Amino acid sequence: MHISIYITCPDKEEAEKIAETLVAEKLAACVNYFPVNSVYAWEGKIEKSCEYALLCKTGKENFNKIKGRVSEIHSYEVPAILALEIVNGNK
Repeated sequence: MHISIYITCPDKEEAEKIAETLVAEKLAACVNYFPVNSVYAWEGKIEKSCEYALLCKTGKENFNKIKGRVSEIHSYEVPAILALEIVNGNK
């Protein structure tokens, strides 16, 4: 089964680094990254920031590997790493 993994990063440089790492290590077949505006609660406050989002295309069996690898190299204390199941799509 194929999944997409959504990850947010603080800036373009970190998004590119993570994307390149996941593709080079064959954990993802392709990674798209793009700017997003985020609103979130952190330490009791509402925060707003410009971030970069990654959309990683991979197999379900790679989720835990990607989660572990991203956690090692990501600058956020608690990075968002969300698996989205692909119900219908191209291989």
